[in-house]
Amino acid sequence: MKKVWLTSLSSSNETVTKLISHLKTYGLEANGHFWEDNLEELAWIKARDRLIDSSIIFWAILASDENLNTPTIRYGLSLLTIAVQAQRELSFPIFIIQTEGEDLSPDTLTTVLKGVDVLSASDTSLGAKLVAKTHAPPKEISPEYRLNIHGNAHIGQWFEVGPYNLPWSGAIFGVNCGEITFHAVGPKGSLPKDSVLNYPMKGMRLILDEKEYVAWSVQNEVDFQTSYFVKVKGFPKSVIFGSYSTEKEAELSFIELQ
Repeated sequence: MKKVWLTSLSSSNETVTKLISHLKTYGLEANGHFWEDNLEELAWIKARDRLIDSSIIFWAILASDENLNTPTIRYGLSLLTIAVQAQRELSFPIFIIQTEGEDLSPDTLTTVLKGVDVLSASDTSLGAKLVAKTHAPPKEISPEYRLNIHGNAHIGQWFEVGPYNLPWSGAIFGVNCGEITFHAVGPKGSLPKDSVLNYPMKGMRLILDEKEYVAWSVQNEVDFQTSYFVKVKGFPKSVIFGSYSTEKEAELSFIELQ
């Protein structure tokens, strides 16, 4: 049987058991976990290692519209999605299986989840649709940047950003709410043990869509093999990042997290 991972945002054992049984009839072996809404302890990261296992063919998120409108859940789910997509790529299939509420539009979700398929838990053909979508050709997505997240309750949360193709002549990262407390540049994929920063700057204030961001930056070149790492305290509603520029206007990427 093919393996899938199920994340339940509600605590209904009955709903989960019914779904697992339904998926089994379609040759899908579901394992998973109940969501722990505890941002202070970075509880969302516990499922990361299971989800990046190459034997998992898709990730299904069982949720109501109320779950998906809870800011703390939206934030934790966004960060887990970022961590998974960094390893499994953007084409890794993610489904939201809606348990109750009005039909959910992906446009109401946070940035990294806008491309997911939303299905109904009450749909009798749910299993068949999941199998069909899983066997469909992967979506062709051309990333413009690299984005990852690292951390645990002891070291806190660290964002990792970098270019996908063309190198950056420096890097900048800003948060709307939350606070940047440290930054570094080093080899991509893991937090650097030490770092030499060129012309670091802190506390820059930027405005995007009438929202204020407090940003830090460096002028180290960041290429495909290196990344800019930023430690963030708190839970920003959104972040911006990209290549550092001395011009008044710069092209930055925007990620909504809540």
